[in-house]
Amino acid sequence: MTMRTILYTGKGGVGKTSVAAATALKAAKAGKKILVMSTDPAHSLADAFDSPIGPDPQLMAQNLWAQEMDQGQILEENWSDIQGYVTSLFEWQGADQLEAEELAMFPGMDELFGLLMIRRHHQEGNYDALIVDAAPTGETLKLLSLPDQMSWFVEKILPVERRVAKVIRPFARSTKNLPPLPEDSFFGAVKRFYEAVASVEDILTDSENASIRLVANAEKMVIAEARRAYTYLNLYSYGVDAVVVNRLLPDSVSDPYFRAWRESQARHMETINASFSPIPILTAKLFDREMFGLEALSELSEDVFADDEPLDMLFRGTTHDIVKNGEGYDVVWHLPLVEKENVDLSKKGAELSVKVGNYKRSIVLPDSMSRLEAVGAGVEGENLKVRLRDAG
Repeated sequence: MTMRTILYTGKGGVGKTSVAAATALKAAKAGKKILVMSTDPAHSLADAFDSPIGPDPQLMAQNLWAQEMDQGQILEENWSDIQGYVTSLFEWQGADQLEAEELAMFPGMDELFGLLMIRRHHQEGNYDALIVDAAPTGETLKLLSLPDQMSWFVEKILPVERRVAKVIRPFARSTKNLPPLPEDSFFGAVKRFYEAVASVEDILTDSENASIRLVANAEKMVIAEARRAYTYLNLYSYGVDAVVVNRLLPDSVSDPYFRAWRESQARHMETINASFSPIPILTAKLFDREMFGLEALSELSEDVFADDEPLDMLFRGTTHDIVKNGEGYDVVWHLPLVEKENVDLSKKGAELSVKVGNYKRSIVLPDSMSRLEAVGAGVEGENLKVRLRDAG
């Protein structure tokens, strides 16, 4: 049986680690073997469980293991040959050995090696489900788009460079004026590295077994980042099956001091529903204490999931599609019960909003589409289609 994988991401500080740990704990209590793993360099799983966690899976409760990534072993398996050549280039340019080795570790490599650990756990198959506490959305989106960015280079450019290097290498060795050229082992390592990263993409885009959950607070900047993240996850075919809105003021808080805050959260919840519906919106209240330790995480899990099974695929598909045509793009929302009424349409920069009767939908478009104008919209069958065209 294929392992269920759930990756949690969100803007830093929204509580995604606590939600990931709570999800894992609730699933483990149901009898499933669960591993919750942090790929965020700023590990906080140990803080969430209030217990030390190491680089190897460690038993935290019955059926529940936790792991905070140490990239050493993954680095040795996937990066050492590449790092060796890049280090030699920096040394040729005048860096000392230590500086060269540090420069050869590019920004974001820690998070990337964490994603490669997902691949290892799938290969080993020791758990029923893997819950991933990933890096904040910005870093995670860059990593998840990496296979697409690498594919053209690996498939088209790398073979040519390999042939050229083979011809030039004997001459380059006889002069000190040319930089060191990579050996065949380097090109093989790059190809293996790409294949490993691409296999992680295959795991996380498996719509039957993997999904991403966005964690947010009812705050303007947090919601903006979550909306943008959802758009890009759609573009790269990563399925989002839930949005968890954390730290909502509970109904029991009636002090007038919090009235403005409560009204603000209510307005932001309207934006969240318009942006993500029909994806399930799960909520968690603001507790009166810090949420760490098994007891607190258990309480959080009950608040988020209630009677829902945390490992269920809560939603399949997308809220909208972006379709390219000869004249521009169409944004298509699937609204089964929508009736043919007047469409209220607005677009400001990258934000597109439409309203048809009681339905209101809003998305953040990719940056490359922000220049386009919304020139019309209409209901076609069960779909609401908005036409975007170049202003020129």
